[in-house]
Amino acid sequence: MLESLSVIKASLPYLLQGSLLTVGIVIGAMLFGLLLGLAGAVGLVYGNRLVQVVLDFYVWFFRGVPILVLLFLFYFGLFNYLGLNFTAFVSVIIILGMVTGAYQANIFRGAILSLPRGQFKAASALGMSDIQAIVTIILPQVLRISIPAWTNEFSIVLKDSALAFVIGAPEIMGRAQFIASRTYQHLAIYMTAGILYFFLTWIGVSALARLEKKIRIPGYSC
Repeated sequence: MLESLSVIKASLPYLLQGSLLTVGIVIGAMLFGLLLGLAGAVGLVYGNRLVQVVLDFYVWFFRGVPILVLLFLFYFGLFNYLGLNFTAFVSVIIILGMVTGAYQANIFRGAILSLPRGQFKAASALGMSDIQAIVTIILPQVLRISIPAWTNEFSIVLKDSALAFVIGAPEIMGRAQFIASRTYQHLAIYMTAGILYFFLTWIGVSALARLEKKIRIPGYSC
């Protein structure tokens, strides 16, 4: 017991450094996924048939293939084939961003379809172009009402980021595996890693819940 506590105490600064990388991965992936998701949702709802088919395939592919397979497929396969020398950290952000982008596209598409259709027609009647109506009227509402689902997606991406260690990203799990393999204190180290993931999830979800409450419009619902 004392030996385990000693190892945890000695390893905690190293694991906390990994926490910063984990936070960077999650924030980067969520923001990249946000851009892909918004563009995908707009294309799925308002795009022509070809655009919808391409985006449907994108969503189907990244939701259907396990993340572990995607990490190996892109990092050791496609990126090398294309001569893209991304670091493991950047690669994880890109790959997780494409995965969460597929899920976020469906989140935002559902939010768009939940809005009254008359809003788009009213914007057109006021002389707005389709792009102006989408950017200034539709998307602000979509972002607001999608926060609960986006919060859930945040927690999923945070947990999925633990797989980054398989391609050498030195985040929490990668560092925990490194320490455990050398100290043989697997239970203590992995419990510590689990606690760090728990606190990161709690902090992120709490922050998004406060954001949802802050921007909520009293009496307004879609």
